[in-house]
Amino acid sequence: MQKKDKLLKSLTIFFPFFNDAGTVKKAIDDAYEIGALATKDLEVIAIHGGNSSDNTFDKIKKAKHEHPSLRIIDQSQNKLGYAVIKHGLVQAKKEWVFYTDGDLQYNLLDLLRLINKQQQTQADVVNGIKINRGDDSSRTALGELYKMATKSLFKLPISDPTCDFRLMRADLVKKCPLFSRNASICVELIKELQINGASFAEIPVRHRKRRYGKSNYQAILLLIERFFGDLQLWIRLKRRYN
Repeated sequence: MQKKDKLLKSLTIFFPFFNDAGTVKKAIDDAYEIGALATKDLEVIAIHGGNSSDNTFDKIKKAKHEHPSLRIIDQSQNKLGYAVIKHGLVQAKKEWVFYTDGDLQYNLLDLLRLINKQQQTQADVVNGIKINRGDDSSRTALGELYKMATKSLFKLPISDPTCDFRLMRADLVKKCPLFSRNASICVELIKELQINGASFAEIPVRHRKRRYGKSNYQAILLLIERFFGDLQLWIRLKRRYN
């Protein structure tokens, strides 16, 4: 994609950061640099998604000195776990919204490929599919089992709901009631978008090992959290639509 190509009318990029001091600067710098290739009307949001044990929040505030337009959402007292992304989804002001994890396991350059796919397909949602997964074998195996289970249980329109690398039409996102208070937020978001008539496309995106720190979740504890969260979500959807 050439720099002169401005493919989206406007775009919000946001990251949830938690214990991510080592990646904050690059994530935000990349958002401004790569976002400028995609649109003339860019918004970047940094969410401090919990009481980090390192200096993540200081790094976010320092980034604002370098990028004065950066919006900061301080959720230092976050009790929602990964569902803190709801704050970014609700507060995004642009026509399109993209988010990914602040740990930079995904390559933000692949956002341009999501946008190209959207232009080709006119899809309302373009989601990544992790390739060359950078996690350890146990996390990868549990993740694959979870993907198959959720796709079957919820009849999801995408194959990798755990791939937090997604571009969405913001007006459709804002129609979605999101109640999950844990990692089940991703499945709920995709299902609610499907219910609201969104069209979907997918592309493979690169996934790499962490550059800094370690996951805030142990693989088995994350699976348990998602199991009970997804069960609550399934019951809630059944009651709502039956």
